[in-house]
This record gives sequence, C-alpha cells and structure tokens, in this order.
Amino acid sequence: MFFVQDDEELGAEMIYNVTSANKMIIEHTEVGESLRGQNIGLELVHAGVEYARHHGLKIIPICSFAKKVLDKKPDWQDVLEKEN
Repeated sequence: MFFVQDDEELGAEMIYNVTSANKMIIEHTEVGESLRGQNIGLELVHAGVEYARHHGLKIIPICSFAKKVLDKKPDWQDVLEKEN
C-alpha cells in the first residue's frame, strides 16, 4: 500500500498486489475528503509507477481512477501492461 497520513490518520491510499508474473495490480485508490483537490491520488499513482519501474513490473490497473490517470500520461505508458 502507498499512503498519505492526515493528522496521524490514513488520509489517502493506493492498494496494490504484485503477482509472481512481475505484474503490479492496482486494486483501489481512495483519497479522504480533507485531502481531495490536491492531486494526492495522482501522486499515489505516480509513486506506483516509479515503484514498478524500479522493480521491473508491469501495471494492471483494476482501479478505475488509476486506469484513467495512466491512460492520460503518455510518459507512464512504459509500465502499463498492454492488453492482448
């Protein structure tokens, strides 16, 4: 999980799993009300992209938010698992 704390509570999170096939599945992204509008969700997905690059993983975004963000970022396409 990548996360952001807000006043010592979990303010935002992106939950993922890494499979044995070197795939990173982004399952869920959520940003709490107090952090919305600050691009926190985008930053969480970006952290996932950098993690995937560092570890040689391909991302499968099950989370609709993460998919939307990844689709809009051409420079992040290198880590996106291409559909067959």
